[in-house]
Amino acid sequence: MKDHKDLDVWKQSMFLAEQIYGLTKDFPLDEKFGLVAQMKRSAVSVPSNIAEGAVRKGKKEFIQFLYIAMGSLSELETQLYLSYRLQFMDSIDEVITLIEKIKQLLFGLIRYISKRDS
Repeated sequence: MKDHKDLDVWKQSMFLAEQIYGLTKDFPLDEKFGLVAQMKRSAVSVPSNIAEGAVRKGKKEFIQFLYIAMGSLSELETQLYLSYRLQFMDSIDEVITLIEKIKQLLFGLIRYISKRDS
């Protein structure tokens, strides 16, 4: 298995986390410990779980961590839609497109790992 830093899905999820930090910078101050903190945690969780899973010994463990990353990605997507509804953001289209790309990469990696050495 490649090092997690070589995986496209890890690279894209790191970029997503950077984007979220930038996008939440101008949220209302009263959201600093609410929605902003949750969004940042969800965004950081995606590449973190990919990295943690990649160093695990078995493919079942790696797949489990990839599904946890997928869950964090879905949480973040929901938080983005809420931010948009609350009018904290003008548009979320680009970041939602990035999330969809990362979901596809995660599912592809899960399929690859599942089929490998079967």
